[in-house]
Formats: sequence, structure tokens, C-alpha cells
Amino acid sequence: MKILLIEDEAKLSAYLQRGLGEAGYNVDVVHNGVDGLHLAVAGLHDLVILDAMLPGIDGLTLLTALRKTRQTPVLMLTARGSVEDRVLGLQTGADDYLVKPFAFSELQARIQVLLRRSHGARDATEPALLRVSDLELDLMRRKATRGGQKIDLTAKEFLLLTLFLRRQGEVLSRTEIAEQVWDMNFDSDTNVVEVAIRRLRSKMDVPFEKNLLHTVRGMGYVLEERG
Repeated sequence: MKILLIEDEAKLSAYLQRGLGEAGYNVDVVHNGVDGLHLAVAGLHDLVILDAMLPGIDGLTLLTALRKTRQTPVLMLTARGSVEDRVLGLQTGADDYLVKPFAFSELQARIQVLLRRSHGARDATEPALLRVSDLELDLMRRKATRGGQKIDLTAKEFLLLTLFLRRQGEVLSRTEIAEQVWDMNFDSDTNVVEVAIRRLRSKMDVPFEKNLLHTVRGMGYVLEERG
């Protein structure tokens, strides 16, 4: 399961990333509302842990914007524990609300509840099956096929293909792909994106007659059906 943690307190975010990572979660961390909203809207995460007080865009504003496009489960963290604050957070679209300071065990328990609740309903605003041409990706079963043939993907390849299918027809730069799939700042000396693209192509394009994943020279990559 992939979690997006939007928290500006460096020590707390590092502690939570380490603890949740040890619990088996893949945790991406951002420290401001602008970057947090960008990643949350991309829809690559199963759960968002959102601090209410953030630089750039505050948590409630971020949540309001997110709910216009996605229904990803959101657990809000805040130092404000009044009934009015909790009600406002829930009315804005939070699925749960945890007041700081909190026990890590309680955070884990609430995460498990939210993930169980959302299982089978990843995002009500999009179909469970993403498709272009004869390529299909089942988000619920985490299964990819082309022409009815199963395509075995690694976890990163699945995220990469999900990104391309959700934004099919759009040219995605190497920088954006690196940020979205690996949560890393782009380094021109790093070829991780090219390697992943090459491996994905070897599975979803090479064995078939028509290529769907194309290179746009000097710009990036695009997934689309061409005549």
C-alpha cells in the first residue's frame, strides 16, 4: 500500500515515514501544501495523511481541492482538538481525524481501518478498469493484460503504467515521472526513468504488433494509440 504523508514538521514526518515503512507501507513525504496537492491529485496513493497546518496551502484548502477530483481516503493530523475543529475537518472531506500528540499504534490502527474501508473502491471518480487500445489495467485486482494476455509487472512498473493510463495522451516529462513514481528530485545523471520505461515497453509493447508507449524527443513520453 502506498501512503502520501503531507507534514511540515521534519522530525515527525521522518519518524512516521520510518515507522510506517517498517510496518510495510510505501510512504512518500512532502512538506508543503502545494506539492502535497499536486501528488494527491495524481491519484497514485491508497491513503493520504494530511497535516492541517501547512505552508503554501493549508490542509483544509488542500482537502477541499482534492475532493473535487478524487475520493482517496484522508486521515487528518492536527494540534487542534476541539469538537468544532474535528467537525470542520470531517465536513470538509476528511475520513478520520487524529489529534497531536498521538500514539503510533493508534495511527496504524486508523490507517488499517481506512484502507479496509476503501478496499474495492479505490476512487469513485474513475473506473476500476483503465484501458487504451487492447491494453487493460485492473486497479482493484492490480492486473494488467494486453490482447487478453497477462502482463507481469513489478510494483514500480504498475505505478508507472497507472500514471500513463490515467494521463493517456499527455506527454509526461522524465522529471514528472521521477517525482510521481519515485518521489525523487530529477537528476540528469540518473537513468532510472529510462530503464523503467525500457522494461515496461519490453512487456507491454515488444511482444505485440502495435506500440502504445511513445518517446517524444526532447519532451518525454506519451501513452496513446496511433494509427
